[in-house]
Amino acid sequence: MNEHESFHELGQFQGETASNSGAMQPTGDAPFPFLEMGTSFVIGLAIGYFLKKSFKIFLLILGLGLVLIFVSGVDISGQLIEDKASDAVNIFQSFAGKLKTWLDSLELSHKAGAAAGFIAGLKFG
Repeated sequence: MNEHESFHELGQFQGETASNSGAMQPTGDAPFPFLEMGTSFVIGLAIGYFLKKSFKIFLLILGLGLVLIFVSGVDISGQLIEDKASDAVNIFQSFAGKLKTWLDSLELSHKAGAAAGFIAGLKFG
């Protein structure tokens, strides 16, 4: 008995009947798995991906700026650096507040999906 005959004798292979001629079909209705994800997961994924990429770009620009400042010998006051850092913290706190407000408006299952998407976005970003 070869593999093909034993497949037909079993009658099923991952939920398929032998009448399917051995063709593997997707288990869901959608041909692409990302179409079956929840909206909150996709939004969380986009936010996580964006944050990771934007943080890398920010660090690159900051590093290049610091190198140029050190090479050129420009004297920068500590107050200027503190003011710019304070502005950046305020912008981040505003963004985090809006994100928290959005998460508070979601149901528990959507919060879990958004959190999972955010973590996936940070991982793959």
